[in-house]
Amino acid sequence: MDQTYQLIVLLVALLALLGGGIWVGLSLMGVAYIAMALFSPRPIGEAMAINVWTASSGWTLTALPLFVWMGEILFRTKLSENLFKGLSPWMRPLPGRLLHVNILGCALFAAISGSSAATTATVGRMALPEMRRRGYPEKMMIGTLAGGGTLGLLIPPSIILIVYGVAAEVSIAKLFMAGILPGIVLASLFMGYIVVWSLLHPDQIPADDEAPGWGQKFRALGELLPVVGLIAFVLGSIYTGIATATEAAAFGVIGSFAVAAIGRDLTWANFSASLMGAVRTSCMISLILAGSAFLTLAMGFTGIPRALADLIASFNLSPLQLIVALALFYIVLGCFLDGISAVVLTMAVVMPMITQAGIDLIWFGVFIVIVVETAQITPPVGFNLFVLQGMTGRSITYVARVAAPMFAVMVVMLILITLVPEIVTLLPGGMVRGAG
Repeated sequence: MDQTYQLIVLLVALLALLGGGIWVGLSLMGVAYIAMALFSPRPIGEAMAINVWTASSGWTLTALPLFVWMGEILFRTKLSENLFKGLSPWMRPLPGRLLHVNILGCALFAAISGSSAATTATVGRMALPEMRRRGYPEKMMIGTLAGGGTLGLLIPPSIILIVYGVAAEVSIAKLFMAGILPGIVLASLFMGYIVVWSLLHPDQIPADDEAPGWGQKFRALGELLPVVGLIAFVLGSIYTGIATATEAAAFGVIGSFAVAAIGRDLTWANFSASLMGAVRTSCMISLILAGSAFLTLAMGFTGIPRALADLIASFNLSPLQLIVALALFYIVLGCFLDGISAVVLTMAVVMPMITQAGIDLIWFGVFIVIVVETAQITPPVGFNLFVLQGMTGRSITYVARVAAPMFAVMVVMLILITLVPEIVTLLPGGMVRGAG
């Protein structure tokens, strides 16, 4: 049967299921079922059972709930308060002063959370009241939080990098290492924007009525030691080859319990809430991955991915042109789907194109995460926008408007890693142990 007709039927089915409010994972399974029922002679039940079980039982996937749990534990501690206290004395001399705390606070929390929404909420609940009290412009407070929160998807341990690694069968440990330098560069670009804006609008930055001395600055570093130590321990164990990503995730959970205990935040209520939060998030992602695996199998039987790859090849696009086309595609797709769904939904079609073009899968993983990050601050389905709307009481259009400069900075970041791919590939190339 003509594969164009098949593709139209499956796209209509997908849109109908998603538009009907069906969970993303179940929608993917439904489309896969339709594809196999209409376009393949293979028994559906057997194929689905084997495929879903295989996709859900891999050892590598164990890292996912552990890293989610680690972030959930720390989300319920005084971490955001400690981040603000530890960073603010050091940021005051910079143009923009405490606005930089939004970016660095998000970067540090991203390194132990892996979630964009959790990063935005955790840093925002402490930073917004403090900066409002001091008279900082609201558009910059909200905008920098929206941009800084996206670092939760890029700086390891990133949940979406784990999802990509499982879907694309790429080493998660190498993906984690690949995300470190781009995360630092992107945070630096955000801070650079704050500096430029502050120099152009010096009258909108409140005067610093406190001039912390060196003693106060170094005392403030003590507030950061637990989180910095945990980050160094988790990522260092991966990079030095002491542990795989999964083993490091287990160490991270133990370390987060230790941090919570030291801060006297380890209560039964917090433990229960963190565990249930991790279960809910992990189950949601696992269902999406299972549905994606079944859809990938079904699409393979229809031959649609290969046909699309051949079609793209017939256009004689260069790798650069293909990357630009995919970036635009994912930015548009991200306006309607969350990042994880956008990645797993398209892997079956995109991976043959990437492989055929000879694009490095580790580099593409980081690239696609940055592209998906931009969708976190683009309406109508920008999760960071929703989080900030709830925290500030502002309209979604206002939040999206003040976050637009951060979107532009992220586009600059995409151009940068395309022109200088070593930003992504340098650290993974030096890994001792690449197991997931």
